[in-house]
Order: sequence, then structure tokens, then C-alpha cells
Amino acid sequence: MPDAAPQRSDALKNREAILQVAHDTLAESPDASLNSIAKRAGVGAGTLYRHFPTREALILEVYRHDIGRLVDSVPDVLAAHTPLDALRHWFTTLAAYVRLKHGLGDALHTAAAQEIVDATYAPVTAAIGRLLDACERAGEVRPGLDSADVLLLMSCLWRTPGDPAGTAQADRLLELAIDGFRP
Repeated sequence: MPDAAPQRSDALKNREAILQVAHDTLAESPDASLNSIAKRAGVGAGTLYRHFPTREALILEVYRHDIGRLVDSVPDVLAAHTPLDALRHWFTTLAAYVRLKHGLGDALHTAAAQEIVDATYAPVTAAIGRLLDACERAGEVRPGLDSADVLLLMSCLWRTPGDPAGTAQADRLLELAIDGFRP
């Protein structure tokens, strides 16, 4: 009887490849076909559908995967940047992920989508809390900022258009918010 471990390893590699390619492809074109995603990921359509039986399932898992990676990135972002620049970088990345999510239409108006948003809320606010704590220790923000309040305030970043004018507006809004956080 063949060992099941290599299949599991291959299945995990395929899943990760599909998620990464889907992230990139959907960022380029929210209407990209699942077959084009499978082809770019180097897997057959059957493999993609085995992991993600519907377009909605793939889109929502891409979002969950992206947010999970972003939450896990906090230590690396803090190591690479000053605390306040880490906060800027992290929120800019979050805004890009949420903009992608918002561009995916009907898939995001379902109970499954709400479950994923609800499931990612606590890890996201905890990550924001770690960033704010680092900023507070560095004297860059005033003490006692609530991470849920900051998340709600920063939601303006992903409501701007993804074009150059919208990006410039998001940058201005980010700086206005950070000015409000200062001691």
C-alpha cells in the first residue's frame, strides 16, 4: 500500500500554489476563470475543484489566506521597519487585500463570507494591538488606543479607489489618522 504522506504533501503544495496564483490572478482581473487559475498554478481543473468546489470557496479562501499571512507578518514587519512605519506598511497591505475582496462581487454577500470576516476579525485586531503596542513603547502614538477603533477608522483606506488618485487619497487619510494617534 502506498504511503499517504507524499500525496498529502503534494496536495498541500497544490493548494498553496492555487491560493498564490489565485491571489495574483484575481488582483489582476476579478473575473478571471477558475480554469485560467488552474492553468497558471500548474494543476488540472479537477485538482482546483477538489480543493475549492466553487468560485466563492476559492475567493473566500484566498481572502482568509491573505489575512492569515498578514497577521503572521507583524513580527517581520516590526523587525524591518520602525514601529510607526510598520503600522503604515501593515495597513497599506491590509487595504490592498480588502480592496481585492471588495472587488469580488456576489461571493462576498453570503453567509460564508460573513463567517470568514468574523473569523478574521479577532486575529486582525490582535495584530493591530501588537503594532500599536510597539508604537506606544517607541513614543510614536499616545497610550491606550483601542485596536478595534483603529481598525474601524482605518477602514477608510480600502474605500478609496485602487487607481493612482485613490492611492494618493489613501496615503493622505493614513497620515491624517496617524496624526490623530500621536501623543
